[in-house]
Amino acid sequence: MGEVMLRFDPGSRRVRSARRFQVWEGGGEYNVARAMRKCWGKRSTVVTALPRNDLGWLVEDLIMQGGVDTSHIIWRDFDSIGRNTRVGLNFTERGFGLRAARGCSDRGHSAASQLRSGEADWEKLFGEEGVRWFHTGGIFAALDEGTAEAVIEAVKAAHRHETIVSYDLNYRASLWRSRGGKQAAQEVNRAIARHVDVMIGNEEDFTACLGFEVEGLDEHISNIDPANFKKMIAVAVKEFPNFKVVATTLRNAKTATINDWAAVLYVGGRFYDSVMRENLEIYDRVGGGDGFASGLAYGFLEGKDPQAAVEYGAAHGALAMTTPGDTSMVSAEEVEAIVQGKGARVIR
Repeated sequence: MGEVMLRFDPGSRRVRSARRFQVWEGGGEYNVARAMRKCWGKRSTVVTALPRNDLGWLVEDLIMQGGVDTSHIIWRDFDSIGRNTRVGLNFTERGFGLRAARGCSDRGHSAASQLRSGEADWEKLFGEEGVRWFHTGGIFAALDEGTAEAVIEAVKAAHRHETIVSYDLNYRASLWRSRGGKQAAQEVNRAIARHVDVMIGNEEDFTACLGFEVEGLDEHISNIDPANFKKMIAVAVKEFPNFKVVATTLRNAKTATINDWAAVLYVGGRFYDSVMRENLEIYDRVGGGDGFASGLAYGFLEGKDPQAAVEYGAAHGALAMTTPGDTSMVSAEEVEAIVQGKGARVIR
């Protein structure tokens, strides 16, 4: 459940000087559903809203190309101007070397941001269609008070049908700036957190969205230190005993194109660390965390143990950052090869 936007990609150029863009679809929550279908071969659907116009139908066409079911899209009438509803746009340029990747969103009045509780048919999804895993996140919840209320409605309905709920905190300061900043983010995310089984987020997410402060942990400490995350989790699971799983990716951005990358998983009182991939070469970093979330979900849905689940998630996230666009373009076999430690020799 989340917003599906059109991403305008200037390729090797910058947004401010581009004359051509390649168009993709993407969204923090949707990327997970798409990967579940295209990479992992599982049936998936997306609950979102789109306007009845050519841009809305373009997004629908891209979603269909990704193999994701579109029967739960909520369609809005369009006023031919965009005052009442529109498709959100996301202009994202890749970083290089010392120049960080940069995004500029244009998503005001989007159809998805107006999605409200009572609109989606949760009984059909969870009761009749038998959804096993429901994923949403803090980006969608940040769009509007109504989207946050819709998330709470959804997670409660999921639990009535014993569906697993995963939630990626995905803190974006720009989305919360006009809604009250970190204080508002914490009020919303803490209310949602009480209904989450699998909580995903990095150290900044847990601090900004849930308000956890750990001695010795501040904004100057790199996310790459697993010990800091483990301190955070010890506090989080005590306050939210409903968390069955807590997971994070660990990234040390040496440059925009060279990162150290790993992941940590907490399950049943134990921590599981993935392989640390040092000096990982990044082609397009957007979607790495979503790739991790989908690989993690796949591991658990397949009945794999926690160590395998965190390895699948970390490997898929790493591979997702080797291709352009927000969404995964890799296969389960390619992820398997990385998990098994195979190299990058040409495949013929």
